[in-house]
Amino acid sequence: MPQDIYGVIGWPLAQSLSPLIHNTGFQTLNLPGVYLRWEVAPDNLPRFLDAVRTLPVRGLSVTIPHKVAVMPLLDGLTREAEAVGAVNTLFWEDGKLRGDNTDVTGFMAPLKALDLPADMPVLLLGAGGAARAVAAGLTLAGFRQIRIATPSDKSHLPLAERFGLKAVPWKARHDAPAGLVINTTPLGMRGKHEGESPCDFALLRPAENCPALAYDIVYNPLKTAFLADAEAHGRRCISGDEMFFGQGDAQFLRWTGQHLPPAARAALHAALQ
Repeated sequence: MPQDIYGVIGWPLAQSLSPLIHNTGFQTLNLPGVYLRWEVAPDNLPRFLDAVRTLPVRGLSVTIPHKVAVMPLLDGLTREAEAVGAVNTLFWEDGKLRGDNTDVTGFMAPLKALDLPADMPVLLLGAGGAARAVAAGLTLAGFRQIRIATPSDKSHLPLAERFGLKAVPWKARHDAPAGLVINTTPLGMRGKHEGESPCDFALLRPAENCPALAYDIVYNPLKTAFLADAEAHGRRCISGDEMFFGQGDAQFLRWTGQHLPPAARAALHAALQ
């Protein structure tokens, strides 16, 4: 029987595969843990955190739309969470419920392997909690030419100011060349937005003297409309399972002191086929 309870909170959670990778990890490594799914409406978040403090919950993953709203409800943050300004992981330390952010590690892992030039023009689409981790990871890695746009033409402005990004109107997002294009919006996610994309690659010129890449943090489905369009226009694609597994592995390591086993990655790939 599981002795330790973990889980993911978000609204909605129908597409989440976090329970699959973490429960595979617990079972494969013979650890006494179970990972559950809790759909928590925004208005119920404070009450849910109050309940967590009275129940045997050892850790939580946090996803849309709670990554920022959960912060003032915690006892403290790691330096990574403070730098990003968003939380995706909750854990206990010295009797205090603290917030961490493992999205930076997960997002940057496949890019570090490519040894990209710091002057590569980047287009970041979206400004939610995950976009904060993306912006933090890129700026910490030394990328200097980052444009950001959102459909609202408003929500990206604080993020641009925080990280020194260039805010551009949504209708102008295709106007300048981009070597790396990143989707952090929900467009393309399985469900009502599946089949939608925030970018028309036919209208976007690749940047000169650098690779042409497209990176979608959406991982379900594995090949989104965004990536399919990018591939059709000759871009190298990075799918969201890279970031998803990387951040999940960092969570599992914080909670258990062990990395997710290869069986967890295999289970994820099988589920996304």
